Amino acid sequence: MKTKKSDRPAHSGSQAATPSKPPANAQALAVIAPEIRPGQSIELLKELHILTREGKLNQDSRRKLKQVYHLFQFIEKLLLELLDSKAGQERGLTLADHGAGKSYLGFIIYDLFFKAQKAGHIYGVETRSELVQKSRELAARLGFERMSFLNLSVAESAQSELLPEGIDVVTALHACDTATDDAIAFGLQKRAKFMVLVPCCQAEVARVLSQHKALSLSRTPLAELWRHPLHTREMGSQITNVLRCLYLEACGYQVTVTELVGWEHSMKNELIIARHTGQPKRAAAQRLRDVLQEFGLTSLLETRFRLPEVQGSGNTTDNASDTVATV
Repeated sequence: MKTKKSDRPAHSGSQAATPSKPPANAQALAVIAPEIRPGQSIELLKELHILTREGKLNQDSRRKLKQVYHLFQFIEKLLLELLDSKAGQERGLTLADHGAGKSYLGFIIYDLFFKAQKAGHIYGVETRSELVQKSRELAARLGFERMSFLNLSVAESAQSELLPEGIDVVTALHACDTATDDAIAFGLQKRAKFMVLVPCCQAEVARVLSQHKALSLSRTPLAELWRHPLHTREMGSQITNVLRCLYLEACGYQVTVTELVGWEHSMKNELIIARHTGQPKRAAAQRLRDVLQEFGLTSLLETRFRLPEVQGSGNTTDNASDTVATV
């Protein structure tokens, strides 16, 4: 009887320990880092150095995680919409992340969305070879088999045979200067259903404004808006994103511009979401030409903003007021 009595508690205790451990761990993590989404791989967050080995967040990591999660919420809606289509279900979805860096965004999208799907692939495009290698090693350790990391520039990736002919979603989080424009060109070439862009430092337009500053000041009082170097940089950034939106609309995309996160988290805060409609907007194309002319930037029509040839009138619209979508 003693043996029976001593065996029963031991057996009962081991049964209780097995199911109770994960909830206790999850509860502890919720207290330490309540920002972590359910189902998120804690190992991944540690490997990305978002979490410490003890499962804690520092202030900088907390800010980065909030920004990536907030962007994921936008992207998740688009992926679910695409997944509802028959084509999306059959072949899986494809996503190309440009200027991937350490691939925070790509890894989290894979972990929270692609991992649960039977098919689909994420491509991370990055110029720094050491970051590409680290991302490959991390994906292998985590068993993220449907992730590829390419040591290419955004422009090079458009011609690379390592990517498919078509891509469903193109992302570019803080791709510096003209890399965002390269990501747009990539998305147009790959017939992307959606583009999700958070532009970073934009210097190309500011440089052109500086070169023609004296002429602009003699021509229009509006040039006072960018007479001082600080204002030139800020004005150049603002104009660049306005031009990008007009260009996307002229190429058959519906565009939304919104705030990514609060300004206290990042000054690089503008989120541009473009949805392919297949209806190029002639009014947007004309506005693009007019703005470029007004600011002395018409040379960009031959480089960054080459407008498509519009054939016929059935697939175009002149209504500029319906170009903003709600996401």
